[in-house]
Amino acid sequence: MAEDTGLAARAGRAVRGWCLIAAMWARSTLSYRASFVLTLAANVLITFLDFAVLVLMFRHTRQLAGWTLPETAFLYGTSSMALGAANVLVGSVGALGERVRAGTLDTMLIRPVPVLAQLAAERFSLRRLGRTVQALAVLGWSLTALDVPWTWGRALMVPALLLCGTVIFCAVFVGCSCVQFWWGDAAELQNSVTYGGATLLQYPPTVFAKEIVAGTVFGVPLAFVNWLPALYVLDRPDPLGLPAAFRFVAPLAAALCVLVAALAWRAGLRAYRSTGS
Repeated sequence: MAEDTGLAARAGRAVRGWCLIAAMWARSTLSYRASFVLTLAANVLITFLDFAVLVLMFRHTRQLAGWTLPETAFLYGTSSMALGAANVLVGSVGALGERVRAGTLDTMLIRPVPVLAQLAAERFSLRRLGRTVQALAVLGWSLTALDVPWTWGRALMVPALLLCGTVIFCAVFVGCSCVQFWWGDAAELQNSVTYGGATLLQYPPTVFAKEIVAGTVFGVPLAFVNWLPALYVLDRPDPLGLPAAFRFVAPLAAALCVLVAALAWRAGLRAYRSTGS
């Protein structure tokens, strides 16, 4: 019981610390409101170009590997929204390598706030909301255009997969950043898995070889972000022929990802050695 209470207290300090640091950076950003609005608008427009590529594809074909534009837009919206939310929450952990090389991680270690919370909220940028806003618009359109019989199960699956997808991407952000404790210049590895993985999930799984799809299920479990839950929502067959239960285990996959990321972070933090500067 005491251990559970201590864990809850640490989690509470981490959340409170993240909120205070993020609020500080948000106030700094909003002190130049015109600049913030223009930057956010530019971010939204730039991210819309990604979806414009999909729209151009469907101007030349009615289906992409058997999937219609609304179905593909559903994949795009859920993938981009989960990535965007994770980027807002913990995207700054990618700067870990710079702090390790410069030795400035030491200053975070002596503060009464968990290091991960400090690093995740560092230089919190509201402009990152641009991706989430754009993804929400695409997802909203796809939900109105989909030709599926909506049931309570399908309706509840949408917010559930967004929540689980965000948690999975957060865990991947943190887990991949831990490599920088040993290999300081590995930020691009994180980007290739997170942003590259999100781009992969924007397209139907039937576009790719079965080996790639299997890798996102049994390797880095990105398929649980939207591919597998989307099969249930869109009433589509599984290209791998997996049991139907795989479409509903995203919460378990998210919990396992968080556990692995937590263990990796703990191991990296223990292995950290200051530069002495």
